[in-house]
Amino acid sequence: MQIWVDGDACPGDAKALLFKAAVNRKVQVTVVANQSIATPKSPFIATIVVPSGMNVADRKIVELVSAGDLVITADIPLAADVVAKGGLALNPRGELYSDDNIGGRLAMRDLIDELRGAGLVTGGPSGYSPKDRQAFANQLDKWLSKKR
Repeated sequence: MQIWVDGDACPGDAKALLFKAAVNRKVQVTVVANQSIATPKSPFIATIVVPSGMNVADRKIVELVSAGDLVITADIPLAADVVAKGGLALNPRGELYSDDNIGGRLAMRDLIDELRGAGLVTGGPSGYSPKDRQAFANQLDKWLSKKR
């Protein structure tokens, strides 16, 4: 059982919850990023630093993920690749991506991207809120409980 973290864009609150879960539940958490990420010293927490570049961390995660693993990411195409390999992906806002919903989420992401390119949609997601943090914590706890 392994948790992979797309570390470049993961909110600090979500990483803190993951680090605490790694130590308390004795589950391996590996942060993959294109820069060094501060992590607590623990045999259950690791980092992989990849070269800078578009989707380099994503490709590394897809290369390393195994069926049954959990990947923390807000990147829908990465989530789709993880699900295709038999893993699950969890958005830091608490949305779990699986075979049941990833196709719809990928289609919605592509539509929003087209609308943004046409200037019909501006701005990005709202800031990370306590509600997001709680939803993430709840989904993470569910996944960890199922794996035990």
